[in-house]
Amino acid sequence: MDVPQATGWGSGLSDETKLGALNVNMSNTLVTAAHGLSLAEKRVVSAAVAKVDTFNKRNGGLKDGLVRIAAADYAETYGLDSVTAYEQLQAAGDRIFGRHIRIVRETPRGLKETKFRWVSSATYHHGEGWIELRFTPEIAPHLVGLKSQFTTYALNQASALRSIYSWRLLELLSQFESTGWRQMGIDDLHHALETPDGYRSNFAQMRRWIIEPAVRELTEKDGWIIAWEPIKSGRKVTALKFVFRRNPQGQLQL
Repeated sequence: MDVPQATGWGSGLSDETKLGALNVNMSNTLVTAAHGLSLAEKRVVSAAVAKVDTFNKRNGGLKDGLVRIAAADYAETYGLDSVTAYEQLQAAGDRIFGRHIRIVRETPRGLKETKFRWVSSATYHHGEGWIELRFTPEIAPHLVGLKSQFTTYALNQASALRSIYSWRLLELLSQFESTGWRQMGIDDLHHALETPDGYRSNFAQMRRWIIEPAVRELTEKDGWIIAWEPIKSGRKVTALKFVFRRNPQGQLQL
């Protein structure tokens, strides 16, 4: 396969502004929502979010909702060869347009569910090797103008992850990094991680195939130390408690 070289506007980043060094900034509401993305799609969307200048009012933060990602920057950030980067961006352009975010809130009259799409358009330029995503007006308030109640982490913290569950757990823990601990109801955790239906009634399977691998990957690839335990009501697991820190000395105690 001949892989085109990205050219023109948005084709690359300087050494001072490498894509992986940029921060992913999202509202806490968006962090705990169901994202509806595969790992490859998460990589592309997160790279686009990282390129949104959340706090720079001079540049408007998000120009018309449009963000461009060059294949060269994408490959460097995620440690991919150029062919794989080209293929992932192209495939993502086909699929992200159909993805949506799902936010569920409890109200006095029952659950309230809201859905909105990530992007209103996705363009892949076959000849130049870049993708452009146009974020929807509904998601813009969750990415720009953030003054409080938001989560931030460097894109390179997640760049080596190979599991969407690890990435989502990274976001959920980063939301409470200042406190060093978080307890989540099991239903909220299932929603945020978008676990398969079979795991919702089988905690042992969730533990074996989702929680333990995600904790292990964050420990090995991003320097976290994480201690966690299930919280039970009788024999039923109703919540999980995580105590965590990045690059600490010593052991954590629950």
